[in-house]
Amino acid sequence: MNIQFKKGALELCVLALLNKQDRYGYEIVRNISDQIVISEGSVYPLLRRLKKEAYLTTYLQESKEGPSRKYYSLTDKGRDYLHILNDEWEQFSKGVNQIIKEGVNHE
Repeated sequence: MNIQFKKGALELCVLALLNKQDRYGYEIVRNISDQIVISEGSVYPLLRRLKKEAYLTTYLQESKEGPSRKYYSLTDKGRDYLHILNDEWEQFSKGVNQIIKEGVNHE
């Protein structure tokens, strides 16, 4: 899949996952990887940027399976941003789907 498609969608996917519940980094990667082929290295820089922009906060939580894990949590600002991105995504994908439908069915 085109890397630019993934970059745009990845931010929306991360925010949507965190809207449901707080998660740690590898859990986010695993959830997205179940649906989309991504590299682990593409998610962590995104998480750092989203935190820097105050869309996310982090906290450490003890783990039974090893060292403490850093969990990511969506802020109110992040939730607002998620809704904006989701609206943009819906408009964008609707337009693209319409163009593809017209182009493919026109053969």
